[in-house]
Amino acid sequence: MDLIAHVTKNSLRKEPLGEFEVGDTVNVHTRIKEGEKERVQIFTGTVIAMEKGHGAVNSTFVVRRVVSGEGVERTFPVHSPRVMKVEVARRGRVRRAKLFYLRDRVGKATKVKELMDHEAARPDTVKT
Repeated sequence: MDLIAHVTKNSLRKEPLGEFEVGDTVNVHTRIKEGEKERVQIFTGTVIAMEKGHGAVNSTFVVRRVVSGEGVERTFPVHSPRVMKVEVARRGRVRRAKLFYLRDRVGKATKVKELMDHEAARPDTVKT
């Protein structure tokens, strides 16, 4: 086994982070160290991009939310030990892989349609 494959294998996350897609509203639980204390911080927002898929070591996803009228985006590495878990609060129905157009929108125009349960049950509407 070559060195790159060995390092890659050891860096991957052992347990899955959770099943989420672009357009979903998620709660990302991250471990934050402040001085001697360690706590969990939750960042809630809409997934607007996923880079390099779930398989690569350097794969990331971008979560966006609006706080006090100001857009805040945060990029999370999928295989980071600081990211504890990702909970899906709401499934979104989108037709794009990247939702960067949400950056230019204001107010209710930033909403993503919700994927209903009967749509999720149909195999032709769910991305694989």
